[in-house]
Amino acid sequence: MTSTLHLHNDLFNAFLLDGLGGAHNVNVEGVAAWTPPTGNLWVHLNYSNREDILWLSESSGLDSLIVEALLAEETRPRTTTLGGGLLITLRGVNLNPHSDPEDMISIRVWVDDSRIITCRKRHLISVDDLVHQFNSQQGPCNCAGFLVELVDRIIWRMNDTVEQFEDKVAEFEEQVLTVANGSLRTELTSLRRQAITIRRYLAPQREALTRLTNERVTWLDDESRRRLREVSDRLVRYIEDIDSVRERAALIQEEVQSQMAEQMNSRMYVLSVVAAIFLPLGFLTGLVGVNLGGVPGTENAQGFIVFTGVLVAVVIIQIVVFRWKKWM
Repeated sequence: MTSTLHLHNDLFNAFLLDGLGGAHNVNVEGVAAWTPPTGNLWVHLNYSNREDILWLSESSGLDSLIVEALLAEETRPRTTTLGGGLLITLRGVNLNPHSDPEDMISIRVWVDDSRIITCRKRHLISVDDLVHQFNSQQGPCNCAGFLVELVDRIIWRMNDTVEQFEDKVAEFEEQVLTVANGSLRTELTSLRRQAITIRRYLAPQREALTRLTNERVTWLDDESRRRLREVSDRLVRYIEDIDSVRERAALIQEEVQSQMAEQMNSRMYVLSVVAAIFLPLGFLTGLVGVNLGGVPGTENAQGFIVFTGVLVAVVIIQIVVFRWKKWM
């Protein structure tokens, strides 16, 4: 019976597949003594760990070009055929606690007909999924199956994030139709930024999967290619959903800006009406308030009352004219 696998995030990890859906841990000495007839080997490394880097550079037996690609700091999703193996770089959604989904985690994979080497810097839950499958005796039986399962889990793990984006944008649509809320602008900007960041990695990842299904390596059978095409189609749907989220968020943002502009115009209109009413009043009061001789009414005891009546009459005439002109 296969023992329970242990996956250490910051240590050298190696597993030997039993070909029946299970696997068991192998230490460094066991990896050194490994030969293809003993079974398919999976080595999982942390490319920021010095010991893992030394093993990959000096003991893995890989070409220096492959080692350099596996240890590169910045990579874009891609698929490259080298000899009889595949060098693949993929990105998975960051589902670790207190992390942003758009801060996607890079995983680099070298796979041939007998060995898989995966490298990552941060914890990737999709790898845990594979370990759980092995522990339940339902894991892949060979390298081709391992590659398909890994790609499938990475893409499948994006589903919840995409659905969260769609739920958020639907909530924003409801809010903008019921209540004019200027604070939505910040939330919409954050949502659009997240969608744009994820979209930036998923587009080349789609190309990498398309190329993966078309690479002619002998150990990748037709069934594996068919499953990879299904995974690629699912990724295309996620990209389309994210594009839809971006477009809907942009429309909501335009609607919010339109509502804010309408509110501003309404307030400016009120201020304009008030200014138009008090402009002639200010002119009249300024005119009669000059400290010069000859100002009418200065000697009349009823002058102030008469002048106030004139001002009221001017206001009434203005209101009548504004309503006749439909300005208010």
